[in-house]
Amino acid sequence: MNSTVKSERLIARAPDQDDLSALFSIFGDARTHRFNPAGPLPDERAARLRLENWLSHWQQHLFGTWAIALKDNPDRIIGFGGLSLRDLGENRHINLGYRFAYDSWGKGLATEFCHLAIDFGFDTLKLKEVSAIVRENHAASRRVLEKVGMRPLALVKENPHVPASIIYSIEK
Repeated sequence: MNSTVKSERLIARAPDQDDLSALFSIFGDARTHRFNPAGPLPDERAARLRLENWLSHWQQHLFGTWAIALKDNPDRIIGFGGLSLRDLGENRHINLGYRFAYDSWGKGLATEFCHLAIDFGFDTLKLKEVSAIVRENHAASRRVLEKVGMRPLALVKENPHVPASIIYSIEK
């Protein structure tokens, strides 16, 4: 299975060890975690663990989180995102997730990436459904998911001290 996918402006490939500094730069930035109560990754060790988990998921399932770059600058990682197995509520789903560097926001890249990932899920992985989870108060991400055809299914309140999350889904 090809681990690289492309859209009009984006190229997404399986991550590798060389992506550690980009991962920490993006996931360690408080701005990219504004709606994540866990906050940014605290250090490079935490980033290394995240990367190892992604690499393990790729080895086990032949899909996972991609390193995302612009086609016209493929050596600069601007985000990470993809499809992964995740427990959502009582069920295990294929979860669509993404996080882009702050300077890449507001350019339609998340929407373009979500289309790419969903198409990969349906066309290559032959999935029947793709889900996503987003904080109820994260209006921009909710709009992205709705633009790509996902619809809210359920509200999940994991912790009384943080906003609830909404599970979104799209079926083939």
